[in-house]
Amino acid sequence: MHASTDTLMRRIHRELVDHGDEELELELMDDGLDFDELFDHNVPESPEKRARRHYFAELFRLQGELVKLQSWVVKTGHKVVILFEGRDAAGKGGVIKRITQRLNPRVCRVAALPAPNDRERTQWYFQRYISHLPAAGEIVLFDRSWYNRAGVEKVMGFCNDEQYEEFFRSVPEFERMLARSGIQLIKYWFSISDQEQHLRFLSRIHDPLKQWKLSPMDLESRRRWEAYTKAKEIMLQRTHIAEAPWWVVQADDKKKARLNCINHLLTQMPYEEVAHPVIELPQRERQEDYSRTPVPAELFVPQLY
Repeated sequence: MHASTDTLMRRIHRELVDHGDEELELELMDDGLDFDELFDHNVPESPEKRARRHYFAELFRLQGELVKLQSWVVKTGHKVVILFEGRDAAGKGGVIKRITQRLNPRVCRVAALPAPNDRERTQWYFQRYISHLPAAGEIVLFDRSWYNRAGVEKVMGFCNDEQYEEFFRSVPEFERMLARSGIQLIKYWFSISDQEQHLRFLSRIHDPLKQWKLSPMDLESRRRWEAYTKAKEIMLQRTHIAEAPWWVVQADDKKKARLNCINHLLTQMPYEEVAHPVIELPQRERQEDYSRTPVPAELFVPQLY
């Protein structure tokens, strides 16, 4: 399967627009701008323009709900773990970024563990993940998780058959232990098609700003698409338990996937708006004997803009 040059260029353009929208998402909220104002009214209305406007409106609404959820988690002492799994380039990082964008990093944090080192490889398999689990009033998002053993480690031969089978024996017990301890575990699999991953990889290859996202392991995973598919099917079948079911996010359309995932996440907890006391800014104290020491001119960053 080969994408034509025109198809590839359209895809790269879409990716650039999406990257630009990431910046807009921050700018619009932080600067208090009306997002309608940033769409050129001289450009005729189109389905694409309406879709972008709708995306921004829904994203900001959902992020407002996430802020309410955060306050509820802190007040109630709820403990939440959210796992994000899926093929390379499936969009896991994008939705994690939108979830955490407006939240307090002391309440909602991301755990993205590197490959285990020599010492960690001799530990109990789950041991290195445990230190990242939440305390009361915390949300932890795992950008890939202990399910590496059921996916990349199995496909790439980084574990043997005995370790693989032991993983499936242990996971339900481990996750039920988390549930009994009061940790809510939510598991998402981001599902993309063969063709969509192919196009996303090509766009990364041709985009200097995103080439860093492609590792040799990513490229090898592309070659082993069918092996990953089989591993994913076995994983979902053997680890879908009542205490921690899998939820599959259709992710060929990145923006719809983000909205659908965040909306679903909000339905998984019975949060409600928490009343906050009215904040009053105190008057600054002024001391008669205080004088400010001038900052040496050479310490200032040059103002080129």
